[in-house]
Amino acid sequence: MEQLFSNLALGLATAATPDNIFFCFVGVLLGTLIGVLPGIGPLATIAMLLPATYKMADPTTALIMLAGIYYGAQYGGSTTAILVNLPGEISSVVTTLDGYQMARKGRAGPALAIAAFGSFFAGTVATFLIAAFAPPLSELAFKFGPAEYFALMVLGLVAAVVLAHGSILKALAMVVFGLLLGMIGTDVNSGVARFSFDVPELSDGIELAVIAMGMFGFGEIIANLEQREHREVFTSNVGRLMPSWIEFKQSVMPSIRGTALGSLLGVLPGGGAVLSSFVSYALEKKVSKTPERFGHGAIEGVAGPESANNAGAQTSFIPMLTLGIPTTPVMALMVAAMMIHNIQPGPQVMTSNPPLFWGLITSMWIGNLLLVVLNLPLIGLWIKLLTVPYRILYPAILLFCVVGAYSLNNNVFDVYMTIPFAILGYVFKKLDCEPAPLLLGFVLGKLMEEYLRRAMTISRGDWSVFVTRPLSLTMLLMALALLVLVFLPAIAKKREEAFSEEES
Repeated sequence: MEQLFSNLALGLATAATPDNIFFCFVGVLLGTLIGVLPGIGPLATIAMLLPATYKMADPTTALIMLAGIYYGAQYGGSTTAILVNLPGEISSVVTTLDGYQMARKGRAGPALAIAAFGSFFAGTVATFLIAAFAPPLSELAFKFGPAEYFALMVLGLVAAVVLAHGSILKALAMVVFGLLLGMIGTDVNSGVARFSFDVPELSDGIELAVIAMGMFGFGEIIANLEQREHREVFTSNVGRLMPSWIEFKQSVMPSIRGTALGSLLGVLPGGGAVLSSFVSYALEKKVSKTPERFGHGAIEGVAGPESANNAGAQTSFIPMLTLGIPTTPVMALMVAAMMIHNIQPGPQVMTSNPPLFWGLITSMWIGNLLLVVLNLPLIGLWIKLLTVPYRILYPAILLFCVVGAYSLNNNVFDVYMTIPFAILGYVFKKLDCEPAPLLLGFVLGKLMEEYLRRAMTISRGDWSVFVTRPLSLTMLLMALALLVLVFLPAIAKKREEAFSEEES
């Protein structure tokens, strides 16, 4: 315990410098803004701002800002969900069910306040959990060899497929497509260009940020433009912000349960904040003595999911920080940001750069505090932004995406490359193919190939190395069991029913 507080003190000393607090503020403010405005999410925003971090002398400052954008967006998404019945973030879909009904009844203020307090509580708990579990997990990671890392990534991709929305076969196809895209570029061992079609710009492979901006930025804009815009914004009757004592009492246990669920599920590949919020809502409805209130303005339906998605967003940093394995597309971009600054993600970060490791963790608590202090007084500003027509917003979003793509390598080719991915993003949306598994496949594919080759080199071509090592065998068996389970007719049927309920 003493070591834990000493680590947190080191982190606080790093995160509380004027520069880091300022960029933490910029991150959470931008995160809230993109969470409030539909049409662009944290993934495209972080991809756009990734080149801007080149100029930052301290990588800790860059990571603090990018992390702030991510968990700030989870908070901002609740504002639109409650006031407009339009989730700014996927994880805020559940908040629309009761939050919007509360707004219709003139209780938007308490709903927004409970969302803020629940998020802050969950963020505080998640910060301590990351600090507590990161050191033992890092120690475990040092026991991993190439075979164990390969097996862990297979398990991660299978889990991402299992937890993805919609058809399992479509999710599998997206992962495979991501793996194939990751193979474009120069082969690490032989130095020969693969699948580059003699295009010099493809010899280094495709930039992750280009795919993210194309699919999640441009693709989302194209999809939004074909929808008739109609927003009923409850701005005139937000009401008092502070919840009553009864509302506060009703929210305490859902916030605690949501935080616990989010902290646990956030570590899972592909699950994170989205899965946490859905499971939390289902749990609150199940344990409630009056489940019929849900869907008609029950404050528990706001407190639980909002706490869960914030806790899930933050604990998704644990595998990235301790193992160097991204479990969500946003974490994949965080890994890219670390590599831009010549920091190899993985367990060695804790020992080689403790101020960065603990500074990033502690900044999450500072960021969550800033979110509460800033956003409740700024609700009026967010309401004004919600009234801006989308036809005015999307050209600005497009411009930022183009500037972001160009500034990756100061190359127009990267801007051109976003076009096919924008079309693919739109097509995938129409076909109900979730693009998140593709991004995870793209990032993990390169690492999987590297560890597969290392394992085969060490074992002199003996494939049994993956089943003779206990850790590797256990993880491969878990991946196989997950795939078998999810294809069982009874489980497949229940899964389809669950996701169809979510969509409705």
